[in-house]
Amino acid sequence: MGWYRYDEAKNLVLTLYIQPGAKNTAADGLHGEALKIKLAAPPVEGKANSALIKFLAERFDVPLSHVILKQGDKSRHKVIMIQQPAYGPEMLFSEAPG
Repeated sequence: MGWYRYDEAKNLVLTLYIQPGAKNTAADGLHGEALKIKLAAPPVEGKANSALIKFLAERFDVPLSHVILKQGDKSRHKVIMIQQPAYGPEMLFSEAPG
C-alpha cells in the first residue's frame, strides 16, 4: 500500500509523517510507507496540526472543514482525509493553485 488511497466515497486518504519546526512547509518525499511533510510550525499547542490542515486545504483547494485528521493527533504519523479534493495527490509536489 502506498501513502495515499481513495475511499469508497472518493475522499482522498493520506498517510503522512510530519517533521515540525522546519524552515518552510513542503512535501519532502517518502518516509517508509508515508509521505514526509516538513512544517514551519512548532509542535506545541496544536500549531503543527493547524498548519498541516491549512497547507493541505490550500493545496487541494478545499475548505478547512474538508481536511480531517483521522489518526495521529499527537504523533508524527498521521492519517488525513480530504473530502472531495479538487486535485489528486500529485498536487503536493507542485506550486499551490491559484
